[in-house]
Amino acid sequence: MRPSSVRAIALALPEAEERETWGEATFRVRDKIFLMMNAASKEVAVKTSRVEQAALLEMDPATFFFPPYVGTHGWTGVRILSVDAGEMRDLVTEAWRMTAPKRLVKAFDEESR
Repeated sequence: MRPSSVRAIALALPEAEERETWGEATFRVRDKIFLMMNAASKEVAVKTSRVEQAALLEMDPATFFFPPYVGTHGWTGVRILSVDAGEMRDLVTEAWRMTAPKRLVKAFDEESR
């Protein structure tokens, strides 16, 4: 994958917006971050549960890693050059779902059927 592909996935989600913070692209829904991207290093940090983080790190340590600062809160680092496109889409969508208001998620689910 390329950074532009990850950006497109994130911005296709309802009310998602990109904002530069801390010198990196952050993707938000209603001002809450669900994805951070360092395009130069081709890595992202995506919001996940701690259970999912542990499973991803065990499953493929070459692709997934424990990111500094946010890893302790369940976020998972992803090397986008080696991640499967479908898996990246699922991770970004689930991060958005964990962050977005319940009504917005419900409307998204109803529209996706």
